[in-house]
Amino acid sequence: MKRWRCLPLNTLKKKFTLFVLAASVICILLVKYDIFTRTSIYIVEPKLFSGSVEQRELVTNPPSTNINCTQIYEQEPSEIGKSLELRRKVIYDLKDEDVASLTKNCDAYKKLRNYDSKPISFDEKNFPIAYSIVVHKEAINVERLLHTIYNPVNVYCIHYDKKSSLAFKNAITNLASCFPNVFIASKLETVTYAHISRLQADLNCLSDLLNSTIKWNYVINLCGQDMPLKSNFELVSELKKLNSRNMLESSRPSELKKERYTYHHEVKKLSYSGYMKMPEKTDTIKDPPPWNIEMFVGSAYFVLSRPFISYIFDSRFLKDFLTWSEDTYSPDEHFWATLVRVPGVPGEIARSSEDVNDLQSKTRLVKWNYLEESLYPPCTGIHIRSVCIYGAAELRWLLRSGHWFGNKFDPKVDPVLIKCLIEKLVEQQAEWTYFASR
Repeated sequence: MKRWRCLPLNTLKKKFTLFVLAASVICILLVKYDIFTRTSIYIVEPKLFSGSVEQRELVTNPPSTNINCTQIYEQEPSEIGKSLELRRKVIYDLKDEDVASLTKNCDAYKKLRNYDSKPISFDEKNFPIAYSIVVHKEAINVERLLHTIYNPVNVYCIHYDKKSSLAFKNAITNLASCFPNVFIASKLETVTYAHISRLQADLNCLSDLLNSTIKWNYVINLCGQDMPLKSNFELVSELKKLNSRNMLESSRPSELKKERYTYHHEVKKLSYSGYMKMPEKTDTIKDPPPWNIEMFVGSAYFVLSRPFISYIFDSRFLKDFLTWSEDTYSPDEHFWATLVRVPGVPGEIARSSEDVNDLQSKTRLVKWNYLEESLYPPCTGIHIRSVCIYGAAELRWLLRSGHWFGNKFDPKVDPVLIKCLIEKLVEQQAEWTYFASR
């Protein structure tokens, strides 16, 4: 009979040690491969990095990361695939301190950003637009937004949150100081999510804008994750078509939405919320709204005419309605939607008119995950709190949507979309101003 012989214990230990070493080497190689292929760095805008021109030229992305934005717009599969590969990398953008340094020397900054080379038509020169921009973080996103929408005949009020970081405040202050038509709101709020302070921030800017020497025609409010979907030339053309009417969401409220303003709310720290504080509903029922105002709901974002803003700032019912709204939930989502329905206001939407939803209003294009594939195509970026942060594959859809601005954009989610959107808007502005001059 054949006998089995056991290997000596020392031999087994040696073989096990060799196995562990081999496995460790394989793991290290895999990790290095993963780091090389998945987490190499991609810089959003290399030319913006601080330092001399020579230093900036050294801060570049490899040629393999070059993107053809025309092919992205045409949804060419290989180029869309390349954009998806870039999203696997570590996306590097300027920090608040970098933006503060970048904008410290205004002449150098404006030259770097080619502000003086922006084309402008005769119609644009005679149709100034005002902007109320309420922000609290990511100074580079604010800088990029302002650079994209900037026009020397427009006027821009920026309101930053009083609790924003010092670096962010410095960056935004430096940025505003570089332009005669950009300023920081004269009164700043400590903004709490879904609280009256968010609405008050816009009101502070609107008050300042009314006192501006620039006689603007319409005012548009934006936040730091917005981007335009039209060039300034196209936007002026669209606003002229309004013929002094206002553009915003305004719909009859559901029973659930009614609870936001029929009950008293108190600001509390909520353990289940991602926010430090926010209004919470109590059991106390509020008095009806003043002046027998019929309530409508919509979005915090608007495109409003100068006559409308002037009218409501001189009216008693604005002050009374604002006071009544102080203890409601997210009052900016019923305040403007209701005021544009008040009989007699300039550019009013009649109370008997049909609802104006977010797809009918061109003010802001937001993609909600529960409406995807029914009202619009799926999100190709990521979702945060049910809202899509757009991806590059949506560029064509965004630009063809008919909307004037979109939300949300984040270069750290998809830098290619930001790059190509800006490139397309620059092309459109150049083309339209060229044709208008002929």
